[in-house]
Amino acid sequence: MVDALWDLGFGISAKSMRASAAESLAAHRVLIRESLPVLCRIAETLAAAIHGGNKVLLFGNGGSAADAQHVAGELVGRFALGSRPWPAVALTTDTSILTAVGNDYGFAEVFARQVKALARPGDVAVGISTSGRSPNVIRGLKAAKTLGATTIGFTGADGRKMGKYCDTLFAAPSEKTPRIQELHLLAWHLVCQEVERALHNA
Repeated sequence: MVDALWDLGFGISAKSMRASAAESLAAHRVLIRESLPVLCRIAETLAAAIHGGNKVLLFGNGGSAADAQHVAGELVGRFALGSRPWPAVALTTDTSILTAVGNDYGFAEVFARQVKALARPGDVAVGISTSGRSPNVIRGLKAAKTLGATTIGFTGADGRKMGKYCDTLFAAPSEKTPRIQELHLLAWHLVCQEVERALHNA
């Protein structure tokens, strides 16, 4: 009855929404069941780096660029406890750098070039790619490893090959981009929660 009530003639209905929501809930349950240990390792890596005076560099494309900026905002601003600001930079925000590097060296270098300028041993570079195949994200991670930074990857179930460039990889348990992005958001909130809790009184 509800499905018919909300069908306005454009092929939009609660039935389709319910199916997607159920799919998302099922993927979230798999994350809770299988992914918490790797998310704990990621939180510990970030907390240790920040506590040691190092910084976090985050990068990705599209929705993953938004995630990079979101996480940097949580760390520099606050998540829940009102902690002091921590050094986190999203490499997706400076249009002058992105367009200059993209124009002069190609879009595949937009993150690697920034990593080479900013990363130092002990820093953490976080590459976010739902597919695990984004050339600029992979090059950014490779540059970070070359410089002695710790590398973390966020991807989906099909993106595990990105793991060879990552010291730690979170592969969201889904093959669909919308579900992966939803899982990434939950995962980052869990990570930020634990980083903030660990460092709040450190």
